[in-house]
Amino acid sequence: MKAWRVHENGEPREAMRLDEIPTPEPGPGEVLLRVRAAGVNFADALLCRGQYQVRPPLPFTPGVELCGEVAALGPGVTGLGAGARVISTAALPGGAFAEYAVVPAAGVLPAPDALDDAEAAVLHIGYQTGWFGLHRRAALQPGETLLVHAAAGGVGSAAVQLGKAAGATVIGVVGGADKAKVARDLGADVVVDRRTEDFVAVVKEVTGGRGADVVYDSVGGDAYAKSTKCIAFEGRIVVVGFAGGKVPAPGLNHALVKNYGILGLHWGLYAAREPDAVRRAHDELSRLADAGAVRPLVADRHPLADAASAVERVAAGLTTGRPAILP
Repeated sequence: MKAWRVHENGEPREAMRLDEIPTPEPGPGEVLLRVRAAGVNFADALLCRGQYQVRPPLPFTPGVELCGEVAALGPGVTGLGAGARVISTAALPGGAFAEYAVVPAAGVLPAPDALDDAEAAVLHIGYQTGWFGLHRRAALQPGETLLVHAAAGGVGSAAVQLGKAAGATVIGVVGGADKAKVARDLGADVVVDRRTEDFVAVVKEVTGGRGADVVYDSVGGDAYAKSTKCIAFEGRIVVVGFAGGKVPAPGLNHALVKNYGILGLHWGLYAAREPDAVRRAHDELSRLADAGAVRPLVADRHPLADAASAVERVAAGLTTGRPAILP
């Protein structure tokens, strides 16, 4: 089969190489999936660079989430039929940028009927992260104000839709007029172009000076620092990632004086420690998809041959929503 592999860490376009390798076979408790679509995440760029929290042995195949078709079952696997359409996280070092991938059967979930292959593939990590961040960590309530950074990106676009579905007023921060239109189309009530506007001032104006109840931050750096200037009393800042490249150093004295919470979110820990909670979240996300309340934004669909350039574009912040690879 064809599979992209990283033989030496570096920038995605240089590090990724399309190889011909044997099709893997599922072991006990595993499933072989024919990849129908794979989501492209910022994590894939970090994997290529060797900067992700998980460092798989070289050579490895990037691609951390997929929609696939069950091709074969390993020993002891029941409850899945050949040809079933499912979604899953990938099991590195055998990632999703390939024609086939082996994954643990325990993490396989049914693909929502309302979504096509590409939409189903990119539903998994971004929307699970949004669900746990907004509901499990921040306990977002109807009528609250949610501030979403990088609101037109893969993680941010999911948070915008989930925030609206939860009954919140959503303020989205983006970089550029094109991305501002995307955020509005996703349902954001107010959109701020950080290149021309001060989101702190806009948040205070929209909330009558009270501030945002929940901040969903996948950017870090200045986005985090400025968010502390417009966080509400008993507000919650959910730290999802650092796509801006700078890890902020929170001033805990400031959090004390203003009485707000700083909440870390590593969704992969739920998949490892509370898989039943992940399944319950998937059921709710599928219900929202069936109702039309959420629909992943797949702005670009690429053949397998273009995977390296797609990862490079995500790393450079040139995409909206989440690109998908269709082997």
